[in-house]
Amino acid sequence: MKLLTHNLLSLHVRGVGPRGFPLRLQATEVCINPVEFNPDILMHMIPKVEWVALLEAADPLNLVEVTKGLIEGHEHDENLLRQMHHVLLEVDVLEGTLQCPESGRLFPISHGIPNMLLSDEETET
Repeated sequence: MKLLTHNLLSLHVRGVGPRGFPLRLQATEVCINPVEFNPDILMHMIPKVEWVALLEAADPLNLVEVTKGLIEGHEHDENLLRQMHHVLLEVDVLEGTLQCPESGRLFPISHGIPNMLLSDEETET
């Protein structure tokens, strides 16, 4: 699971309010998978990043320092674009868990795939 994916995930469980985001990431196995650098995609992606969620997920991984927020002129800062490319697209969490900060419910990550299946009783209608 890429950190970009984590940044987009939220929990929609009956009885869990908006505090179900961001899910707490506990990684037990992480790898770096190089991906071709594409600054055009990143220029449009970076303004949509939930920075607090990204910082909380990336900090315990100790893989690279992440800027603390959107920087004006980011689209012209190749170093920043490369840093964000690495953090969002090349860091893969292979094993671990995602935890809802409100309910405490754990969801496993296995082989890079988060399993967030819910029972019928848990789904919102």
